[in-house]
Amino acid sequence: MSSAYRLTPSALEDLDEILIFIAADKPKAADRFELELARTFQRLAKSPLIGIKRKDITALPVRFLTVGRFPNYVVVYRPETKPLQVIAVTGGRRDLSKLLEHRI
Repeated sequence: MSSAYRLTPSALEDLDEILIFIAADKPKAADRFELELARTFQRLAKSPLIGIKRKDITALPVRFLTVGRFPNYVVVYRPETKPLQVIAVTGGRRDLSKLLEHRI
């Protein structure tokens, strides 16, 4: 993990669950997802304001960004922290407001 960003324990659990789920059917896709996610984290660390705020989901000071080649997945992060703090990595169809209730 880079010193430019940090995943919370909850985000690490999210990532593990997603990788296990994808790898069950498509191990190479899981590898591609992990690589794309690392690129996304690096991009966010360099330009933390590229994600969008979603006041309709939460009033928390977080932003949301879809994962490049895997647009069904979303990274939720705190742009003002140093290093950038990743709060969640999840499927975009999940109830994000409920998911974030206990994350910060």
